[in-house]
Amino acid sequence: MTTSVGEREPVRLAGVGRRYGSRGPWVLRGVDLELPPGRLVRAVGPNGAGKSTLLRLVAGVDAPAEGRITGRPPRTAYVPERFPPALPFTAHGYLVHLARLRGLRTGAARARAGEWLERFGAGGYAGTALAGLSKGTAQKVAVAQALLAEPGLLVLDEAWTGLDTGARAALDDAVRERVAAGATVLFVDHDPRRLAGEAHTTLRVEAGRVRPAPPGAPASVPVRLDGPGVPPLPGAGTRFRVDGAPSAPVRVVASGVLPLPDPLPGGATAAAVGGGTLFRVDGAASDELLRVLLAASWHVHRVEPEPAPVPAAPREAP
Repeated sequence: MTTSVGEREPVRLAGVGRRYGSRGPWVLRGVDLELPPGRLVRAVGPNGAGKSTLLRLVAGVDAPAEGRITGRPPRTAYVPERFPPALPFTAHGYLVHLARLRGLRTGAARARAGEWLERFGAGGYAGTALAGLSKGTAQKVAVAQALLAEPGLLVLDEAWTGLDTGARAALDDAVRERVAAGATVLFVDHDPRRLAGEAHTTLRVEAGRVRPAPPGAPASVPVRLDGPGVPPLPGAGTRFRVDGAPSAPVRVVASGVLPLPDPLPGGATAAAVGGGTLFRVDGAASDELLRVLLAASWHVHRVEPEPAPVPAAPREAP
């Protein structure tokens, strides 16, 4: 049963700015924003633009370096992009502990924790230590902890990443329920199909500013390659181009837990690298590979042209 959060004022950001260190560059500045109750709000923008910083500010995880944030409800919940599993709790014990901290009585906390674990398909791991959970199951616990106290403000930073199909659908439904109950939900997700057409407002975060996206703007923005002046990642129906070559080899670095089709599009190869997976694919098939990764809720970290081989130094004549 979903409980209404009742009447409340909007969350307001007035002249908000955030930077790390007294002399560090401004990540965000001059943010004036109103987030009314009963609204679903999506944030989009290039990688590194400050989307996660905006979400942490709204959730109260970070404090602004300037400006004010008012109207944040007592029950505010936040799901970070990465959940720290190395905590001395079982999955169920962790949820009960957080529910108690948020004002639920022990009996209600235990019942609510069990209900949310079952809803996300993790009931069988209730007694498992957090450190022993897979990444996907740990993410289910992270999402459950945000929902069990029925927050008036729910902030989700790529919370669907790593969830299986059933859990992603359950989170979609939970978001709709919170909005219907009068909560404000602010989210970021790399999949443009996530809750497509359901957001009341889309915010674009770019160059340190936050602005409403124009009507009809895409729900996602291109991931850019490393380095200045490089072209954006192509959308569906286009080919990755490097210096005018439509089929230059491409490298994609991504991470995820759900299985991918075998073989991969375009005969792409995959190898583990630095906690993720490095895919190599012909440029003509790069858009199809990216669609496959996003459909499986993989997180794309980087796309770049395959470095040209370094020519061997000429040998001197004897």
